[in-house]
Amino acid sequence: MTQLNHSFPRRVFLKASVAGAGAVGLSFLADEQDAIATPAKPELEPRSFDQTPKLPHFEPQAKAMISLWMQGGPSHHDLFDPKPEMKKYDGKTFPGEIKYDNAAQSSSKVLASPWKFRPHGECGTEMSELIPNIGSIADDICLVRSTHTGVNNHGQSIRALNCGRTTEGRPTIGSWLTYALGSQTQDLPAYMALVDPGQLPVLGVENWSNGWLPAIYQGTVVRATEPRILNLQPPAHLKGEVQERALDFLKRLNERHSKQRPGELDLQARIASYDLAARMQTSAAEALDISRESKAVHRLYGLDDKTTAEYGARCLIARRLVERGVRCVQVFTQNQFWDHHGSIISALPNACRKVDRGSAALVQDLKQLGLLDTTVVHWGGEMGRLPVIQNDAGRAKIGRDHNTYGFSMWVAGGGFKAGHVHGATDDFGHKAVEATVNHYDYHATLMHLFGLDHLHVTYQRGGREQTLTDGQPGRVVTEILSRPDRVVVAS
Repeated sequence: MTQLNHSFPRRVFLKASVAGAGAVGLSFLADEQDAIATPAKPELEPRSFDQTPKLPHFEPQAKAMISLWMQGGPSHHDLFDPKPEMKKYDGKTFPGEIKYDNAAQSSSKVLASPWKFRPHGECGTEMSELIPNIGSIADDICLVRSTHTGVNNHGQSIRALNCGRTTEGRPTIGSWLTYALGSQTQDLPAYMALVDPGQLPVLGVENWSNGWLPAIYQGTVVRATEPRILNLQPPAHLKGEVQERALDFLKRLNERHSKQRPGELDLQARIASYDLAARMQTSAAEALDISRESKAVHRLYGLDDKTTAEYGARCLIARRLVERGVRCVQVFTQNQFWDHHGSIISALPNACRKVDRGSAALVQDLKQLGLLDTTVVHWGGEMGRLPVIQNDAGRAKIGRDHNTYGFSMWVAGGGFKAGHVHGATDDFGHKAVEATVNHYDYHATLMHLFGLDHLHVTYQRGGREQTLTDGQPGRVVTEILSRPDRVVVAS
């Protein structure tokens, strides 16, 4: 082996390199399969961190998760939670107290849903005419009508549902899952975020942040347009042997650099990500290429309609990713896409038209491929809406304010009970009054389906063991599980 030239600094080489993401990767591992460690439970204070497979605490039902994140707060009154009592009060004063988020535009006039509801499927779940495709999968989903975070601002409620607490800087659920379980593939990132072409959601990159977990557990962004992953391929003149030699040289540089700095987790994560980037030159290009799918699949996801094509394509990519072993995928709508403070009469149908077809197609496709049983699909936002009018300036301009005290989301697959409605809000859809599911209950339940006790997935920080639920009284909601008899408490 040629001796390294110590007069040629590592940073100078990296700065001068023009070989793209692959050139800052380590060499391809010829003995890749041997490099995957024997699965083991996460240690309380592990010495190193990687994405090799880890054993769960007990037998899991779910292996992967796709979260369809409807940023802004879809109106449960108009989509999932019919309230016939509101018809009697439509336009009249709400008979109770309302906590407004925007007092300046507030009104006490009740706004009954202008859209019709009807039963769907053999289960008979009532849903709105605005989401006929989601209605068609009623027998496959578990509709939770009693979700609760109790924090009325977008950012705090997003953090509650995505990170366990309202405070910033914490890891997301995707980071926790990959920390606890590793990845089912070593050729793609374990955790990927598919962003909307319009703009990033509220909080931006915080939505897929590793927080204070090691950097290797952060989400990898997949762009809405080509190139979906930037700087993945080197220029044509640097492909082949030229790149391989550069990668081999960098491998030796990185190994020496790492040995001189033992225990530097960010450095370890960066080196691992460079190595993964090299492998992704082949694997990611294949996984993201939806042209390989049949015309029938394209039609299923709505790729033949410009209104549904873009979101449908991302749902299809999400399916292709979990099919290839990715642990967690998030599909985001753009900033405040569902935040209908005004013009809800026109804006809500437009939002539904974009996502209804692709969302239903994802569940149908996973089911026909035999993947739904082991893949959790989540659909929802950080809040619902109030039962009263906001911006009372004429029928075309009215909207609804925030409501985090009782709203709807749905889950499917991965051990959730199919064709089931859980919980209820009051007669005006204002507050959860029956079988409330707090964000920490949802997280405890989700972790359970992955074979994890949420109290035993810990990370040492600040002198104490941190968890996703972080001391909150999270319970496994057995009523929404297909096999409640399989609930296990880890020793």
